[in-house]
Amino acid sequence: MKKEEILAQVEAKRGYLLSYHRMLANDDPGLLAAYDQFYEKLTLAPRVLSAKEREYVWAGLLATAREEHGRIHMERAVKAGLTLDEIGDAIALAGAAASYSTLAFAMKSWSDWMPKEATTQRYLAVTQTARGRVPAPIAEMILAVCHAATGCRAAQRLHLVRAFDAGITKSQMAEAMSYLILPCGGPTLIDAASEWQETAQLGLCPSPY
Repeated sequence: MKKEEILAQVEAKRGYLLSYHRMLANDDPGLLAAYDQFYEKLTLAPRVLSAKEREYVWAGLLATAREEHGRIHMERAVKAGLTLDEIGDAIALAGAAASYSTLAFAMKSWSDWMPKEATTQRYLAVTQTARGRVPAPIAEMILAVCHAATGCRAAQRLHLVRAFDAGITKSQMAEAMSYLILPCGGPTLIDAASEWQETAQLGLCPSPY
């Protein structure tokens, strides 16, 4: 396939062209064609999550990754039927996830004043307030993905367990975790899947395999 053809195909499907699309088309049109198929399967084609659930996860993940180009998914979220308040709730969950590191620091450094059980309760209270209109199972899945994105394995484990207890399925979690590969890279997805499997080996949740 010639570069002009693949660029036209990408633009027709997406409604836009990005700088790396042009770079890949110029260097290796076949690679761009293969990547475009992968991207479509990963992010656009229906899998297990509904369109709204998918964009809930993307909003939280992209906010966690500080991915400015995530505005594309903000537009997709609106098209999927999310209100501005619902998008804001998903982003607020990313902010709540970020609070974990502060509380964990206090728990480690000032344990006489911030015991572990109380710290976890405080953190979960923050996430409960932040989730707003997001259904509880989806919120727990978003939080697991947000912590996987930052490599906070203890918090990822906490929310993996809570998500499965709330009714999230293996296929739903696998789809949500798979999104990590774009904004965060393959190594992050490797670690996320490994943590999931280790949590399963402890008998705390279903195995990803």
